[in-house]
Amino acid sequence: MVLVVPDHRDVARVDAALLAVLGKGRHVRLTADQGPQARYTAWLSVLRGHVSCVVGTRAAAYAPVADLGLVAWWDDGDDLHAEPRAPYAHMREVLRARAEQTGAALLVGGFARSVAVEQWVVSGLVREIVPEPADRRRLARVHVVGEGHDQERDGPGAHAHLPSAAWRAAHAALESGPVLVQVPRRGYLPSLSCQECRTPARCPHCHGPLALPGPNVPPECRWCGRSPVAFTCVHCGSHRWRSSVVGAHRTAEELGRAFPGVPIRTSGSPEVLERVENRPALVIATPGAEPYAEGGYAATLLLDAWANIDRPRLDAGEEALRRWLTAAALTRDAAAGGVVVLAGAPTHTPLPVVEALIRWNPEWFARRELAEREELSLPPTVWMARLSGSQAGVRAIADEFVADLRDVVEVDRLGPIPVGEEVHLLLRVPLAHAAAATAALAAIRRTRSARKERDQVAVRLGVTDVG
Repeated sequence: MVLVVPDHRDVARVDAALLAVLGKGRHVRLTADQGPQARYTAWLSVLRGHVSCVVGTRAAAYAPVADLGLVAWWDDGDDLHAEPRAPYAHMREVLRARAEQTGAALLVGGFARSVAVEQWVVSGLVREIVPEPADRRRLARVHVVGEGHDQERDGPGAHAHLPSAAWRAAHAALESGPVLVQVPRRGYLPSLSCQECRTPARCPHCHGPLALPGPNVPPECRWCGRSPVAFTCVHCGSHRWRSSVVGAHRTAEELGRAFPGVPIRTSGSPEVLERVENRPALVIATPGAEPYAEGGYAATLLLDAWANIDRPRLDAGEEALRRWLTAAALTRDAAAGGVVVLAGAPTHTPLPVVEALIRWNPEWFARRELAEREELSLPPTVWMARLSGSQAGVRAIADEFVADLRDVVEVDRLGPIPVGEEVHLLLRVPLAHAAAATAALAAIRRTRSARKERDQVAVRLGVTDVG
């Protein structure tokens, strides 16, 4: 059995559960923080057949378990499951291949559902297990700030960084337990813009984004670290700036003033809390760093929802829902008074991602996303490869690839577009021709390597996000 979870904190919880169920010495853990000796000892125990159960992070997907009977993972939408180095393998695809080769059972779990897994459900590769409607109704109630009578009752306070509705929910919840506050960005004021025209503030030296690292300090560039002598907007010439996004540290500062005397704890890089006690406190965390609360949080506030929704990526909605549900799942049930408050979401038009959160129905959203991507020929409903490098090298590979597949399938070329000092180009073919496309691109790479071509081009197959 191979169990893969996103990070070491999840491994520790699963490790403790397996120890309680299986007993000592019946399983091993494989994580990067173990150190070379402990990790190699665990690997040898699996290789020699001393244990047949492994839990770990993405590298555990390759554990040499004999007579594999089950592969399982949790939350495959987490980017920690994707290998950032070549060959860029995703844990999901590695374990799927192992299950197909060995005949092992495959189990996918998570509070949210990725579009890739939804494609497996639609194709019949896996069968879904979803909660009953009565079970969903028992979960924490979700309130979206700005809907109902919020605008009439609170006026401008309904659109503040900490809206009045969120303040009331936190104030009531603090009487019975801790309150989780999820903030999409770390730091103090991680993004600045012009006060007059809202143009993003840029560094005059390298054109990187300006940020405010703390109170009573000048802005500095997030790329080169320099602090400009004076800010001047390149669009309108204004010398005044404003915050675009509020970070976790500034949020903690604001909540400290709004709730005097209440303990405030922060969780995020560089210090992530494992758990918090079941007592009144405000816990400010960035996505993925939410600590476990004994007995659950009395309330969860999801601030600056627009910052998650407006990310310029294909999977922005999918990732936003995953982040929200991961935090909301730590909240007490409705019968125990649990409430989730979503603040900062646009209310002028219905948003499917917000509706999915309110209904606790991530599978409905994943199915909708998959249908839209299929209509628009976007991943994962098509095969894509990204070429990155010099313009001459990228064009040469693309031309040869198109020529090789001319008699098999028509290839779509998207680009090239400049990205920094190189160019990116996407190659797209129908999913039915994925094997032929992969083989053709691999052959081109081998030929170029044998000829020792001077133009270096990075090729990434199975692109799932074009943002």
